[in-house]
Amino acid sequence: MNILPKIVSYSRMIKLSHTIFALPFALSAAILAHRVTPVTSQKLFWIIIAMFGARSAAMGFNRLADASVDAENPRTAVREIPRGVISKADASIFVVLSALLFMIAAANLSSLCFLLSFPVLAVLCFYSYAKRFTWLTHIILGFSIGLAPLAVWIAVNGDVSWKIGILSMALLTYIAGFDILYACQDVEFDRKESLYSIPARFGVVSAMRISSCLHVLSAVCLASLYWLFSLSPVYLVIVGIIAGLFILEHTLVDPHDLTRIDIAFFHVNSIISILVLAAVLSGEMLRGMV
Repeated sequence: MNILPKIVSYSRMIKLSHTIFALPFALSAAILAHRVTPVTSQKLFWIIIAMFGARSAAMGFNRLADASVDAENPRTAVREIPRGVISKADASIFVVLSALLFMIAAANLSSLCFLLSFPVLAVLCFYSYAKRFTWLTHIILGFSIGLAPLAVWIAVNGDVSWKIGILSMALLTYIAGFDILYACQDVEFDRKESLYSIPARFGVVSAMRISSCLHVLSAVCLASLYWLFSLSPVYLVIVGIIAGLFILEHTLVDPHDLTRIDIAFFHVNSIISILVLAAVLSGEMLRGMV
């Protein structure tokens, strides 16, 4: 049996390419945490494995929970489980193995990380059911992914810092903001199926305004890190570019023409995430020099 097509199918199921959205924030947290406790290559390895395991488990669980809904939605009916490319049984095994990988990685980081891996998995999986009862589903998604910087800080330093919580808030509002934009594509379907989302509840125009507010808050949180961590002014310059990309993202998406959602969602946001890491890395390396 050729294993490559299977790997490709599972990678598509969990949208492996979307790892680019959160991983740079996690690595940014590791850079900032390095000030307090040096981050070894071994610790960094387990942090990345933990990120991969947690995200794979969450996305796999989401695809299982939404399989019947995805089958009815023309936009998502092409996903692997509705098409029968991956069976529910195989997807379930994948989720369990991914969760185990996450817990093993957490255990290799510290006993505290291992204990926290259980509630973290619960939060990650809870999101999959949120849209069945609350339009705050986007905030819940942002919260679950936004745990990454805090988790990395705990993994490195063994404690919690409110300062790194600001980076988590930047990630929360960033994720929630673009998830709202993405959900605008399904507004009619969500209303028909009695699923909850901000676009379905308030309409596309209002949803885009809410998304804009969240992205403004994200940019403010990112900018505040300059003062909180005494970073190089280069950091602020890059954050200014990120703010410009947020504006571009919302310029690309028209309430009456959603054809450019994919460009705004993946391409622009990928650049934003990479720039966040570049900003923190340069801001830390050039601190006191520029």
